[in-house]
Amino acid sequence: MTAPGSPAETPQPEPFRSGFACFVGRPNVGKSTLMNALVGTKVAITSSRPQTTRRAIRGIVHRPDAQLVVVDTPGLHKPRTLLGERLDSLVRSTLTEVDVIGFCVPADQPVGPGDKYIARELANVKRTPVVAIVTKTDLATPEQVARQLLAVGELGTFADIVPCSAEDGFQVDVVGDLLINHLPEGYPLYPEGDLTDEPEQVLVAELIREAALEGVRDELPHSIAVTVDEMSPREGREDLTDIYAHLYVERDSQKGIIIGHKGARLKDVGQRARRQIEALLGTKVFLDLRIKVLKDWQRDPKQLRRLGFYD
Repeated sequence: MTAPGSPAETPQPEPFRSGFACFVGRPNVGKSTLMNALVGTKVAITSSRPQTTRRAIRGIVHRPDAQLVVVDTPGLHKPRTLLGERLDSLVRSTLTEVDVIGFCVPADQPVGPGDKYIARELANVKRTPVVAIVTKTDLATPEQVARQLLAVGELGTFADIVPCSAEDGFQVDVVGDLLINHLPEGYPLYPEGDLTDEPEQVLVAELIREAALEGVRDELPHSIAVTVDEMSPREGREDLTDIYAHLYVERDSQKGIIIGHKGARLKDVGQRARRQIEALLGTKVFLDLRIKVLKDWQRDPKQLRRLGFYD
């Protein structure tokens, strides 16, 4: 209470917070979609296919009182290839480098062995708070969501548990608030306006891979990799970007699947990828997309390094 005649107390502004959060969960639980929703634009590719994410993609959330850098990681799983082992290693190293972890479990599927496995992994990460996030509530009834919140609460001890839907925006801002609450006080880590620190060529390669993932057979998504070999404005045409890229598969039969009847499927992949890339770059795009077979590249250390998957 202010004494009579004394000046009113001025409310102190909230401290600025900045730091890193990562999303972890089994494959295809909506981690990339949630990161895109928090950032407000697409910085990570999404697909209904598991193991879509293969890199630790960073999305930057700007708020007046905070800057949250979200690291989207590949889904933790029991690896069957050298690539899988390296992706799991990437996830585990990321867990030790962030200020808060978001553990994503979908609302529309029962808690399973994969979720329990990750919960045990997180129990070994000391001193880093974990926010449990029940995703995809738009695909579940309120009763399912309530049951899932209870089931997730039994998986471990969490700083917070929150339901959300990245598709319809339900409580996405609340997820952001909860993550930011666990960040340290500090200064912005990236300039205002930056939404990711990924190089444009990496983003372009990911958009091509996303287009290639649509409609392929179950066994094929893991075998697809993309590299951008050259990307530059065409001489004398600042409104046109030339992109030369390779799409890699592991077997000749997979090459035929990607090409499709009389090249129809490859043409469709190129058209869909080009639309996304033009939106990203803000220019017209000429895309030269070629297919190459790298036999069993997921198991070959030399080929993995060639494609950017390092130890």
